[in-house]
Amino acid sequence: MKSNKLQYWRLYLLALVLGIGGSFQYGIQVSVIASPAVHIQSFVNYTWMLRYGAPVEDSANQLIWSFIVAVLCIGCWAGAIHSGSLPVTYGRKKALLFNNVVAVVAALLMLFSRMAKSFEMILLGRFLYGYNVGLGLSVHLMYLGESSPKKLRGVLTLTSSIFIGFGKVMGQIIGIKEMLGTEEMWPYLLAVSGIPAILQFVMLLFFPEAPRYLYIDKGDTEGSKRALQWLWQEDDLKLELDDMQKERENSHGEKAKTVKDVLSSRCVRWQLLTLAIPCGGVQFCGINALYFYAFDIFREAGVPEDQMHYLSIGIGATELITVTLCSFLIDRAGRKKLMGYGYLLMGVTMSLLTIMLSIKDLNSWIPYVNIALIFCVICIYGLGPSGVSMTLPADLFLQAWRPSAYVISGSISWLSMFLVGMLFGYIVDGLGQFCFLIFVAYCICSGAFMIYFVPETKGKTMVEIMEDFNKLNYKNSEVNIERTDVALATKF
Repeated sequence: MKSNKLQYWRLYLLALVLGIGGSFQYGIQVSVIASPAVHIQSFVNYTWMLRYGAPVEDSANQLIWSFIVAVLCIGCWAGAIHSGSLPVTYGRKKALLFNNVVAVVAALLMLFSRMAKSFEMILLGRFLYGYNVGLGLSVHLMYLGESSPKKLRGVLTLTSSIFIGFGKVMGQIIGIKEMLGTEEMWPYLLAVSGIPAILQFVMLLFFPEAPRYLYIDKGDTEGSKRALQWLWQEDDLKLELDDMQKERENSHGEKAKTVKDVLSSRCVRWQLLTLAIPCGGVQFCGINALYFYAFDIFREAGVPEDQMHYLSIGIGATELITVTLCSFLIDRAGRKKLMGYGYLLMGVTMSLLTIMLSIKDLNSWIPYVNIALIFCVICIYGLGPSGVSMTLPADLFLQAWRPSAYVISGSISWLSMFLVGMLFGYIVDGLGQFCFLIFVAYCICSGAFMIYFVPETKGKTMVEIMEDFNKLNYKNSEVNIERTDVALATKF
């Protein structure tokens, strides 16, 4: 029997196909919107003049622009909410096929917005892009997590973070003024995400449904076996089928759990905390604040204004490289160490950055130290929290609980991103460089939580992971855990 990892090349291909959807598009949409900002605001003013015969007020134009930027997060939240129902009702594959249609519609709205003289089409397009991302990211992780052997589950689900980083870099590159970041080409820049959506739609037709979904949710044993044989290229699937059979038997034929079940059930309490604190709340680690502050630090170091965009490409490339390196470490070092110590190191480095920003005027070389510290934080973020936060939720919950868990994780992530985006400017005005101390506190608390309370999940089956968490969920209970832990994990 073949045992080398190259035999799973079809799984890697599936990861590639899934990655060019929601993950890659999210990276693009986050980065491309900054380049045409001036052109879009001019278009809003032009459209306003045509309708009302007077230019739009600066405050109204800024409000419209802010909403164009922020509505992506609202769309992501809507998509995350539906990630608990669509993949359960129609399957992971069909949910993604539908999701690609949404992205193509969004691209067409962007493309023809200038022709139709409607900035509202940009708003609607950004919302639909957000919906595509929110649904696509969750289903991407579900699909890969339910199709992968336990020894590859970490590295394959990590591809979502890799494609997000790749999308950011590509968005920054195509957004430069030498390519699509011009007044004539900005509608094409905003519509470019429709291309990977079409590619994913076509290629996904050749792949099977997620094997665990077929076996546990649909009861299609033969279909699941055929899907595993096609993806893994193995004939001996007894261990995997036995694991799925054990999970299905312990679920007692129960339907997928609701969000209320996840929030109220004792048997998944510590999984929920792990999902909410270090994973769902990853936006509170300060990485977006760092990107915001980076340009001020670059200016202080004497970087010319016309070179700033190229430095931002360098920052995006650094994150992409470190997330890729994380894929080689995650199944060796484990999720717990990478994420826990990663958060702690981020907290320490940002504390040092806060100190150096406070004394930046004492010497001319200090701004260069601050640039180095920025890149250090980004490297630590890519090697730990960025990658592991995407892979860990796939490990934490059994089949019946997983879709609703992704709804909660997505809701926390996108709403926290929206809040940071809306409030961070006011925080900076009030605290200056000391704003990083808020994120330092979050990083240190999350790192300590991961290291001291969360069990390691690498190389374990879903049922084994649930047994480890039950020791925390029922720590002070008189229930005989050894005899009832698996049933408790799936029955309540």
